[in-house]
Amino acid sequence: MSVLIKGGLIVTSTGSYSADVLAENGKIVTIGTDLRCTADEVVDAGGKYVLPGAIDPHTHLCMPFMGTYAQDDYQSGTIAAACGGVTALIDFQIQQQGESIRQGLDRKMALAEGKVAIDYSLHPAITDPRPEVIAEVEKAILEYGTPSFKIFMVYDFRVDDATMIKLLEQTRRHGGLVQVHAENPHIIQHMNEKLAREGKLAPYYHAVSRPNIAEEEAVARAARLAEFTGSQLYIVHLSSREGLAKVKEFRSRGVGIHAETCPQYLLLDEERYKEPGFGGAKYVMSPPLRSKESNEALWAGLNSGDIQVLATDHCPFDFHGKKDMFGTDDYKKIPNGAPGIETLLPLLHSEGVVKQRISLEKMVDLLATGTAKMFGLQDKGAIEVGKDADMVVFDPTRKFTITQSKLHMNVDYNPYEGLEVTGMPELVFSRGMKVAEWRNDRVEFIGQPGHGRFIKRVPLRG
Repeated sequence: MSVLIKGGLIVTSTGSYSADVLAENGKIVTIGTDLRCTADEVVDAGGKYVLPGAIDPHTHLCMPFMGTYAQDDYQSGTIAAACGGVTALIDFQIQQQGESIRQGLDRKMALAEGKVAIDYSLHPAITDPRPEVIAEVEKAILEYGTPSFKIFMVYDFRVDDATMIKLLEQTRRHGGLVQVHAENPHIIQHMNEKLAREGKLAPYYHAVSRPNIAEEEAVARAARLAEFTGSQLYIVHLSSREGLAKVKEFRSRGVGIHAETCPQYLLLDEERYKEPGFGGAKYVMSPPLRSKESNEALWAGLNSGDIQVLATDHCPFDFHGKKDMFGTDDYKKIPNGAPGIETLLPLLHSEGVVKQRISLEKMVDLLATGTAKMFGLQDKGAIEVGKDADMVVFDPTRKFTITQSKLHMNVDYNPYEGLEVTGMPELVFSRGMKVAEWRNDRVEFIGQPGHGRFIKRVPLRG
C-alpha cells in the first residue's frame, strides 16, 4: 500500500515548508517537491497542513475505578482517537494486587488484542511495590518496551516516599521515567472531613476539597526526591499555577523534571462546577479544574518549555447512569474522569494556534515530536523519512461545533459541548492506512479494528 500526499504544508517542531510526501508499506520513504511517482492513492493537500499524527500519552481505557469502568474500551477509544487525528496512545496499566509487571501488561494487552485501531503502548502503574516488582523495573525498561512507570501520591493505592526513591533510582540506572500523580492526600482528607461537617457536598466542593496547595506540596516533594536521586521525573496532568511554579523552580536548579497538562486545565475553570443541579459532576476529575489565572499560567508554561507535553487523561463516565450511580448528594461518590481523546488536536489548534497563544510548530512539538522523544517512541512523532507514516491532512479553516452526537467517544456528554473550533482533520493515516476521513459534517472512522499494534518503546536517557 502506498500513498502520495501532494502540495501540503509539512509542519515540524522547528518550521514548516511545502512539499510532497510518499509513504510505502507503512513508512515515509520520500519527501520532496513535485514528486512524480506512482502510488495507490494520491491526495491533493493544497491549502492543508500535513501534520504528524498526534500522540496521547495519558489515557485510561476500560480502567476499573470507583466501582465501575471507564467506558471506552480499546476499540471505541482508539476509533475516537483516530477520528481526532491521534494515531498513537499510551494507556495506563494499573497493577492489581499480587501481579507482576509482566502479568499486568499481559492482562491489558489481552483486552486490546484484535480491537485497537491505532498503535498503542502501555505505562505500568505501580500500586503493589513488592521487592520483586521493583526489581522487575529493569526488565520492563530493557525487555518489555515499557520504560515509563506511574505512581500515585494520592488514593488508597498510593506509594510512600521510600518506594518513590527506589523507583527513581531504578529508572535512573536503566533509562526509565517515573510519572507522578502529585496531590497531597492528607490535605485532601482534611478538607473532605471539614466540608462534610459543614454539609458542603455538592459537585462544586470537589474543587474546594483539592486546593492548589495539595498539588504544589506534592510536586515539590517529588521534585526533591528526583533531585536527591539524580533521576528524571514527569508530573502528569499539571493543573495549577502553584504547581507550575514548583516545576520551574526545580528545573532552574537543574533537576530533570518534566510536566504535562491537559486541555481541560487550559480551557475550563472552576466556575463549571456551579452548573445547575448536578451539572458540575461532568467536570469532576482529579486534579480538579482551577482558576482562570491557572489557565493562563499553564499556557505560558507551554510556551516557555516548562510544560513539554499535552495529553488528555481520557477517562469517560456517562453523566446519566455513571456519574450519579452512587447518588447525587456527595461529591466524593462521583466517579472521577472526563472524555477528551477525540478533541485534543482540534482544541489545541483552535484555542492555541488560531488564538495565537502558541505557534503551529509548538503545537506539533507538544502533540507529537516532543511526546515521542519523551516516551521512547522512536518511529513516531514527525514527518521524516524512515518514520511510521502516521499523518494527518489537516484543514486549518474547517469549522466544527463540538457536539457529543457527532463524536465517537463512548460517553453521553462532552465537556466542550457547543464550542466551535477552527481546524479539523481531513484525512488520518496510521502507518499509511487511511483510518479516518471528513465526510459531510464530521470525521468518520474508515479503518479497521485490529490494525493497531503494540509499540515496544526504547529506553529513555535523560
